[in-house]
Amino acid sequence: MRERKQYSIRTRCALYSGMAAALLGMLFAILLAGLFHRLAGAQLTDAVNGTATRLGVSVQRDLVPVRLAHGYIPNVQIADSAGRVVAASAPMAGKGPMSSLLPPPGTPGDAPGASAVVCDSTPLGNKCHIVVEQRVYSGGQSWTVYAAAPTPPLVDPGLAAVLIAGVLALTGAVTYTCRHIVGESLNPVDAIRSELDEINATDPARRVSIPPHEDEIHRLADSINHTLGRLQEALEQQRQFTSDVCHDLRGPVAAMRLEVEDAMTCEAPTVDSDMGETMLANLERLQAIIRDLLVIACLDGGTPGTCDTIDLAELVTAELDARHASAKRIERELSPGVAVRGDRLRLGRLLGNLVDNAERHADSRVTVRVSRLDGGPAAGACFATGTAVLEVLDDGAGIPRDQWDKVFQRFVRLSESRERDPGGTGLGLAIARQIAEMSGGTLCIADCGRGARFVLQLPMAPAA
Repeated sequence: MRERKQYSIRTRCALYSGMAAALLGMLFAILLAGLFHRLAGAQLTDAVNGTATRLGVSVQRDLVPVRLAHGYIPNVQIADSAGRVVAASAPMAGKGPMSSLLPPPGTPGDAPGASAVVCDSTPLGNKCHIVVEQRVYSGGQSWTVYAAAPTPPLVDPGLAAVLIAGVLALTGAVTYTCRHIVGESLNPVDAIRSELDEINATDPARRVSIPPHEDEIHRLADSINHTLGRLQEALEQQRQFTSDVCHDLRGPVAAMRLEVEDAMTCEAPTVDSDMGETMLANLERLQAIIRDLLVIACLDGGTPGTCDTIDLAELVTAELDARHASAKRIERELSPGVAVRGDRLRLGRLLGNLVDNAERHADSRVTVRVSRLDGGPAAGACFATGTAVLEVLDDGAGIPRDQWDKVFQRFVRLSESRERDPGGTGLGLAIARQIAEMSGGTLCIADCGRGARFVLQLPMAPAA
């Protein structure tokens, strides 16, 4: 099922406010157009009535021309008592009376005048007209004066263009203003989010900046800082607990190992050799876990290391020469002069963990390679002097791509790794990545033809 795209708060507020402004603007434009239509109709009706009244006055003065001049009101007629048109404007020349709103003179319901909107008058054509019919008396007979004008359009084109432009302008202004105001209100939230990301990546002891205004965001930042303080306190307690427990366990575990070794090597062994070997293997694994937990507690606590200039080729040579003999062949491809800045002991621990992992999974060969690249990850300022690259490769079964990030998590061991070495701790790669990041570099898994390829990238030490 496809997920619906989620828009930002700025966009949603701008869209909703724009839609509301557009609907309200359209409603207001319709009401305004209707009001203008009614006003135009009333004004036109007054003009038609005025024209009919002026013609009636002329008839009463016996001033009835054959051809009536017309202006704003184009359709005018004058008919005698018999209903014959005796005078008309040019548009109505030769046509019969335009309407019969008034009954014949002398009949019940006779009135001096009437007005209506007529849409089916043959003399006026198909359009609807406002028709005014007035009856006047002069020279002993009655006369009927007609005046008519086309009804105004429902919406004038010019007025419609102005209203549409006004609605569009209002909608655009409201949308922009709402987006701007919401954006300005959310900028502190974005700043807090960015600071939280930096705190998670670098220094948990930092706190987010509190906005100066006493508003909801100010209270949010204050609550975040309070939560960060409680979280840091809990993490410190956890690290201290781990460190204390590991320190307390080192003595008893070492004593147990010594007693098992004594029991196996005395003149009358009290422990079976197979059982003793199993106990020693378990104790050795327990010691490795304690040792790794102490290292993690030290790294999590942010204990600063030394900052020496280290030649990676020399470091690899020294670490590999000091290792015990292994059934797997370890090959070296070392480029001299690749120097970095860091803690020698920690980088040695990183290299040892990578080589240990490669030996456990390799079929026959492990390759350690040192090289140099120009530039660095994301072309950061730290890598301006170049990148020192340390690669550890094995010819084993490799690691599935979807597990590349998972293997760097603490206490995570893949099923194949458990089968090859049940005594592993699941902390070696996690420690290696943490040392790499604390040294300003990166540690990841890269593609290779066969097996696994771990790549460490560190900033090159600046030239002296």
